[in-house]
Amino acid sequence: MKRLSRHALPVLLMALALPAAAAEKPASKAPDFAAMIAKADAAWTTLKAENVAPFYAKDADLAFYDIAPFKYAGWTAYRDGAQKLFLDGAKSLKFVPNNDLKTTRRGNVAWSTRTVHLSAEMKVGKPLELDCRHTIIWENRGGKWLIVHEHFSTPLPG
Repeated sequence: MKRLSRHALPVLLMALALPAAAAEKPASKAPDFAAMIAKADAAWTTLKAENVAPFYAKDADLAFYDIAPFKYAGWTAYRDGAQKLFLDGAKSLKFVPNNDLKTTRRGNVAWSTRTVHLSAEMKVGKPLELDCRHTIIWENRGGKWLIVHEHFSTPLPG
């Protein structure tokens, strides 16, 4: 049997340890969409649309559907419209999600659906109480999940 030189032994031991170290490497963590949605909800409740900006992609051609108006084209229009048409007129805003959040992921794209109760105390007029449907399309861009489409609506009273 051949004897290893004192220089070869550390190299051999490192080579043998590499597969074990690679096996111990933690798997990439799945995104926590529920937590991301909760953070976005909390940002909206500050009544400052700029606080939710980090959650959204900024492409000018993206579509965002809110309760009103019919459609926003791009983040800038959504931010400015939501601020002017709703957030500026509210004293407070609260989201109470139901227990039906579902997120499906396919590679770098995911979609989340849920229902949520929205409560807002308005500066003028009656409080606003709405049961809403909420759909979010996410895209992973450079390791960060961003909202590239959102649909927030409420059914007509029946």
